[in-house]
Amino acid sequence: MTGRSEERTVGGPRERGPGIPAAAKALGKGLATTARALTQRAHTRQYPHLEPDLPDRSRGVIALLADNCTSCMLCARECPDWCIYIDSHKETLTPADVTNEGGRARQHNVLDRFDIDFSLCMYCGICIEVCPFDALFWAPDFAYADGDIRNLLHDKDRLGTWMATVPESALPESARSYEQPEERAKPEQQADQPEQPGEGE
Repeated sequence: MTGRSEERTVGGPRERGPGIPAAAKALGKGLATTARALTQRAHTRQYPHLEPDLPDRSRGVIALLADNCTSCMLCARECPDWCIYIDSHKETLTPADVTNEGGRARQHNVLDRFDIDFSLCMYCGICIEVCPFDALFWAPDFAYADGDIRNLLHDKDRLGTWMATVPESALPESARSYEQPEERAKPEQQADQPEQPGEGE
């Protein structure tokens, strides 16, 4: 070894960056992209002043059609988050309560409580898929956030209010008149309404 110190470059030889022409070209390309974006219409909506147009199959909130629920507990058992709470009791129906014909008394479940805790729900939709009686539906509403987590526990009355916004394409044939019964009855009432005397003269 000699006493001469050797100069070494850490990391190998020093590399030069792109030249001025290449940097100017890259800058011009970026400015051109910015200029193109400025001339195009924005895709954002000024929410909440403008509501978004959501597709029919949007997973916003779960709506309950309580008349179809038989308290079979299938949705509560299949829920992976255990966020559905159902209580019911049995009542006896006599043949006179159902029809005027004879028969024997029958028992049916009466729904007392149907709650969904949306602070636990992960919106997987399993409860809607497994319901055999078409009692649960997706509604596109999403603006139901609350500052108090306790208010995210929706009872059956509040879940029933979401049925008014369920798209008609998601409803079964038996429940399609549930959405807007008054508007559906108006054309029929107008057609059946007799003409007033003097209108056709």
